[in-house]
Amino acid sequence: MSTFEILMPKMGESVEEATITKWFVSEGDTVQEDDVLLEIATDKVDSEIPSPVAGTVKEIKYQVDDVVPVGLPVAVILLEGAEDTAEETPAAASTSAEPVTAPAEEPAVSAGSDTINKDSDRFYSPLVRSIAKQEGIGVEELESIPGTGKDGRVTKNDMHAYLANRGQKPASTPSPQTSVSKPQPAAAPAPLPAKEHKVHVSVSANDEIVEMGRMRKLIADHMVMSKQVSPHVTSVVEADVTNMVLWRTKMKDAFQQKYGEKITYMPIITEAVAKALRDFPGVNASVDGDNIILRKNVNVGMAVSLPSGDLIVPVIKHADQKNLVGLTGDVNRLANDARANKLSPDDIQDGTFTITNFGSFKNIIGTPIINQPQVAILATGSIEKKPAVIETPTGDVIGIRHKMFLSLSYDHRIVDGALGGAFLRRIGDYLEAFDINREI
Repeated sequence: MSTFEILMPKMGESVEEATITKWFVSEGDTVQEDDVLLEIATDKVDSEIPSPVAGTVKEIKYQVDDVVPVGLPVAVILLEGAEDTAEETPAAASTSAEPVTAPAEEPAVSAGSDTINKDSDRFYSPLVRSIAKQEGIGVEELESIPGTGKDGRVTKNDMHAYLANRGQKPASTPSPQTSVSKPQPAAAPAPLPAKEHKVHVSVSANDEIVEMGRMRKLIADHMVMSKQVSPHVTSVVEADVTNMVLWRTKMKDAFQQKYGEKITYMPIITEAVAKALRDFPGVNASVDGDNIILRKNVNVGMAVSLPSGDLIVPVIKHADQKNLVGLTGDVNRLANDARANKLSPDDIQDGTFTITNFGSFKNIIGTPIINQPQVAILATGSIEKKPAVIETPTGDVIGIRHKMFLSLSYDHRIVDGALGGAFLRRIGDYLEAFDINREI
């Protein structure tokens, strides 16, 4: 073929669509292999998409801010040395269009039909229409769901939040009269409380209005969804981390000189968390309907605050299989790449547990929100010197110790107080038992 289609890439296991945020080329531009064509954004990460071929940009199929499902062509490249003929382009277009039109051939009553976007003032992405079709949501019911996306667009999270509170019986029935005569479907939709919870704020002349950025909107949606999905419970322990603090103070210069890495407390805490997750696999899990998924890999995410004020969670893969040197390298690389906006899609995928560090802001304790679809998240507070009772062979004495609060928020659907409390205590025990004579 003389043309090459640039497809919207799959940026992660759960990512079904992406938003085009910027085009670096225009139709008619000449591009070389690996030249950046466009920038896309998902609910996970922003990425630049390079051209795998050299040639001329024949056609740009979508514009900035368009939401494009994974696998659809976003541009057509006329290959270098090929002639632009009128016969080839329509053939390529019709070939690429077939997968798009095939799922649209559904009964008119189905919300998955393209007619919904023609007859409504609202746009529904293919993913949303697919979810609606699978769940038996009719057109009228879909219209009643408020959207939190751009211009009121219904997002995947909106659908999941709605379904979590929807009545057991599907609202879409063969007979319209039947659905109208029964009051339950009309009263059951969850979106109505969402409207009631919206706070209307008066604005004075001296106030400044700052619109949320794309990432902040995604964070807000994700946090609201998490609280709606998971009943949160938080447990707290105080750990004596004196050995950890003294060891790092003694070894940090030698560690950096030997390995070229600056060691912080995060790798040590991550090591303790990874061990505890192996001890308590019920916390290294996810919930899928009525099923509990016990994750085989221990992938620990760490919340990183960005210069913009936003937050992202890169993931340390197979944390339980790495020593302190390997964990330190991963922590430093991921944190630096996050702040420089250089994370790859793989860097933020497949997390099974998350750590967030309130202590970096001199906060002693916090109750974090679970990072879905995980079932628990650990918050570490600031380390403070405190007087404490120390047991010795000759009796109890009072000494100065380094103490830190650890707080664990967990999903009470599958993590009960006994499991959550024992897991959190085990993390504290590992930190307290840190070997002050450990070699590097």
